[in-house]
Amino acid sequence: MRDFPHYYSVTANSTAQGDVELTSEGVGAIRSASPKEFDGPGNRWSPETLLVGAVADCLILTFRAVARASRLPWTALECEVAGTLDRVERATQFTAFEIQAHLTVPAGTDPDAARRALDKAERNCLISNSLKAAVHLVPYIEVAKEDSALAHA
Repeated sequence: MRDFPHYYSVTANSTAQGDVELTSEGVGAIRSASPKEFDGPGNRWSPETLLVGAVADCLILTFRAVARASRLPWTALECEVAGTLDRVERATQFTAFEIQAHLTVPAGTDPDAARRALDKAERNCLISNSLKAAVHLVPYIEVAKEDSALAHA
């Protein structure tokens, strides 16, 4: 990893009507629009969905690093994030993010170690740590069953 601070740059372009195009060096462009809740088309990524997606993405990438460092085997992680946007003191802001994290680990893996790794990933997710809204992790650990053919061999 490179020394801190890190810098990230995104350019957004638009005209009076239509999509906003987000670009950043080395990656493909993303087109966004207002969500249907703000009278947008509802068929594009929006700033709101991009932020909620960033929470989910960051948790998975942070978990990947935590699991690797702790030598925790895993096969799949699905994170469904629900972001709550509300009015607080006349300002619209996200007030909470609930993360439903479904982690699948191989047979023989300690579910408590898997839960600790998920908790550590949530505590160290740089996106969550950068938000003032509450972030709540709801972990589900699934330990795969041993293959019955292998168990009887």
